[in-house]
Amino acid sequence: MTARLIKAAWFASLHEPPSKFVVLLDTDRASPLTVVERFERELPRLVTNVGADVLYAYAQQHLEARYFGDPAQLRTYLGRDLGAVDVSQPDQIENPKLHLKHLLGDRVYTARVSEEIAQRLAPESIIQRSPSFSGFVEAVANGRQERQGVARLVS
Repeated sequence: MTARLIKAAWFASLHEPPSKFVVLLDTDRASPLTVVERFERELPRLVTNVGADVLYAYAQQHLEARYFGDPAQLRTYLGRDLGAVDVSQPDQIENPKLHLKHLLGDRVYTARVSEEIAQRLAPESIIQRSPSFSGFVEAVANGRQERQGVARLVS
């Protein structure tokens, strides 16, 4: 799926193609480097026609913590209060994925639900509350690379 998205974005932008792509990986508690290494090994051969750098990023903390960085929009999406979490410090929320699943009630938390939530959030709000997200945004903008093609963009 990642290769198809990169190719689609590359070939759809005929006038000014991107200079880089950032693949954000959710490691789901696996070793981040193992997950990144698998992508580094497999993805380049699938995107040989793309003339842009591909950076890999992973979240050391749960990606869902950042959703709580825009509490107003998350509340609107959920249609309810966010419960007993400190939204002023989303990076410090203990097991944010589980908390989000509970808040969803009968709805199942899937990648599509995650995408729906993410599309409604304002990055500017999250940057104010989440140092790790702020660092990610800055690294993407500047293209920081720390280890042989791996951008550790999210701390």
